[in-house]
Amino acid sequence: MAVDKLKPDDPRAPKRTVSVGGRNWSFLDAVPTTQPVRGAVFLVHGFPDFSFAWRYQIPMLLEFGFRCVAIDCMGYGDTGSSDDLNDFTFKTHADAIAGIARHLDIDKFIIGGHDWGGVAVYRVAQWYPSLVTHIFSVCTAFMAPTPIYIPTEKLVATVLPQFGYQLQLGSAAAPLERAVGRDATAMRKFLSGIYGGSPKSGRPFMDPRVGIDLELLQNGAIGMTPLLDEEELAYYTSVFLRHGLGGPCNWYRTRELNFRDDKKLPRDVADTIAQPTLFILATRDNILTREMSRGMERACPRLTRAEVPAAHWALWQTPHEVNSVLKEWLEGVVLKGAESRL
Repeated sequence: MAVDKLKPDDPRAPKRTVSVGGRNWSFLDAVPTTQPVRGAVFLVHGFPDFSFAWRYQIPMLLEFGFRCVAIDCMGYGDTGSSDDLNDFTFKTHADAIAGIARHLDIDKFIIGGHDWGGVAVYRVAQWYPSLVTHIFSVCTAFMAPTPIYIPTEKLVATVLPQFGYQLQLGSAAAPLERAVGRDATAMRKFLSGIYGGSPKSGRPFMDPRVGIDLELLQNGAIGMTPLLDEEELAYYTSVFLRHGLGGPCNWYRTRELNFRDDKKLPRDVADTIAQPTLFILATRDNILTREMSRGMERACPRLTRAEVPAAHWALWQTPHEVNSVLKEWLEGVVLKGAESRL
């Protein structure tokens, strides 16, 4: 079934920029034009993506009467990048989203995320509980702050071996950034591969336990991603060439910084999510697996669970299913007797 989606530079979602904390933050600002605005939804993308990640969801949310503010996270799109790792933390993004909301005169909002954005939205809700009324996360379960710092190396060696790729992406040697650089051919190959394009050699483009096969980027042939059309892939390539992959990889270098910030969360919110929360599991995601969400109800007592038959890029691979889940949740949880709270 065809699902309406934004085109690159779609007039329904104009780009805007706001200065918060001394940094310029870019976002798509899509406002309903056919009915009164019921509320606002902030949307936070993951790696490697930008605000256009939500191209299938924004038209549907507009039909429901929701204003959509889809940000470019630090290191991505028109927000640009930084050499300061503190600019990539969840707390920095929570502060930025709160600042954007103030600038737009939005005093309450729903927040949704995918991948790294799915981690970030929970922290936004914890840092700013008076702003966030509801949360949804695609693929990413809630992870409470840990009482002690656990390096990525230990995490991989013990409970999450499928996070081994994070050691490659977060390496100080910057192997991925160096392999791709600002070369258009290499960037297109990288994006095709990470979005599901098949290498002609039959070798996997990425092994979650090891990382990306960098030799394929230099010498291999990678087929077209099945999740983007040619216009979209050209658009993604041009956007990522502006700043390269250094900023996106910085998200894998902030684990200790995020731990330090988490220690400062108010004690009454640090381990729980009070807001009604929708978690959408992608059943074929081999990194963010079902096991990672087990027992999530203990921390999120107002949790709604749903599943879609997709791998990691569920927003694009199964847009009809994702949108159907969101519609049901919006009607049954968010809008049911809650108009006054939005």
